[in-house]
Amino acid sequence: MAEKNIDNTQTFSFENIRDMGMRSTLRVVYDALKEKGYNPISQIVGYILSEDPTYITTHNNARALIRKIDRDELLKELVTEYLRIGK
Repeated sequence: MAEKNIDNTQTFSFENIRDMGMRSTLRVVYDALKEKGYNPISQIVGYILSEDPTYITTHNNARALIRKIDRDELLKELVTEYLRIGK
């Protein structure tokens, strides 16, 4: 039987959950835009810059989903990932 080390503490982060939620939501939006024949990157950038939801299709509820994402948080995550810097 393997010995368990009880000194190791696992941490829980709401930020990681939120980041995964944003990532999965953004993936659904991306896929919906692609399915409808749009350039997903251009459409998402248009939405982020303008906050105009008409850049996002209603297909698969993508428009409603992306509006649940805080744009400032999304931009922060995008820049952090692009520069590959820690939080």
